[in-house]
Amino acid sequence: MKYDFNTAPDRQHTNSYKWDMPGVEGIIPMWVADMDFKTAPCIIEALRKRVDHGVFGYTFVPDEYFSATVNWFDRRHGLKLKSEWILYTSGVIPALSAVIKALTHPGQKVIVQTPVYNHFFSSILNNGCEILENPLRRVGNTYEMDFDDLERKAADSEAVLLLLCNPHNPAGRVWTKDELSRLGEICARNGVTVVSDEIHNELVFPPYKYTPFAAVSDKFRAMSVTCCSPTKAFNIAGLQIANIFCENAEMRAKIDKALNVNEVCDVNPFGVIALIEAYTRGEDWLDELREYLKGNYDLARAMFEKELPEFPMMNLEGTYLAWVDCSILNMSSETIAAEILARSKVMVNDGKMYRETGGNFIRINLAEPRKLVEEGVYRIIKILKELLNESKK
Repeated sequence: MKYDFNTAPDRQHTNSYKWDMPGVEGIIPMWVADMDFKTAPCIIEALRKRVDHGVFGYTFVPDEYFSATVNWFDRRHGLKLKSEWILYTSGVIPALSAVIKALTHPGQKVIVQTPVYNHFFSSILNNGCEILENPLRRVGNTYEMDFDDLERKAADSEAVLLLLCNPHNPAGRVWTKDELSRLGEICARNGVTVVSDEIHNELVFPPYKYTPFAAVSDKFRAMSVTCCSPTKAFNIAGLQIANIFCENAEMRAKIDKALNVNEVCDVNPFGVIALIEAYTRGEDWLDELREYLKGNYDLARAMFEKELPEFPMMNLEGTYLAWVDCSILNMSSETIAAEILARSKVMVNDGKMYRETGGNFIRINLAEPRKLVEEGVYRIIKILKELLNESKK
């Protein structure tokens, strides 16, 4: 490999949310979704040049930012955009919150496909709306959309938005064009706007292919809003940059107003520079990263299958977040995660935070150097074996 993902900087005592928030020395943090790899060298070089300039006043977003975004999505994903459709903001969570504020009224309902990213729930509730669950259906070691249930939920006169997670966190699915088409047709028939969180869009493992919801058809592009960012794939979340794609001018104006009302309409110079570099010169680094992350998943999956087949790991088509079924323990996921941390100094996410449908699962972040993944998974397996043996007594 041209790039080194086997070594990573020591992030402890750097005010790292992932490493320092737990307050545990010697921890292996396999929870919050950021990576431990340095970002692409082209991004580091561009940021270093900007730092050397030494003045960090107010900035505006240049034309190059929009052209880099348009060209990237056209070339890499077949999504045709226009610069005027793009609204920038400080992150995908602020983007989702602003979109919900713009396109709903308090008391209306927003459909989510659970288990799903926990900030969906807070964004909905903080805007005075109700959560309407369309639970995913477990099939073997993967998930499918329950379209019959979606038909019923979308027919609710108070359901006005559907938050789509594409690729899906934490289920690891990369939705196919056919699945997106079926979802889109149901929403179109019922006047439900699709808001698609596509922040994990670059982290997809062959042979699976990411399809932007807005690229499925012109009709879907016109009835949808897409929230995305290079921050997850290039490990630059702290630079706080994201985009909203919206073709519909009326919806876009409402969202723009909500961004201003929420005071998340300005971005910093480092985020702007990093996005431009990622989308113009970061492609080869990203492709090697995906290959490395797939190797980490293959290792973790093999370890579980060999040592602990009673705890199936779901198929991972995209993201770097392994989703492990611990239902054999008949124990809450909060308790399982707490025991793993207390006994082994490994921190994972408990599945219940992604709603009740995830209550028997834990989520494991595999975006670390391979030796650390191997050690972390070894410790997790050891504790799960202990818990399994204790549950049989």
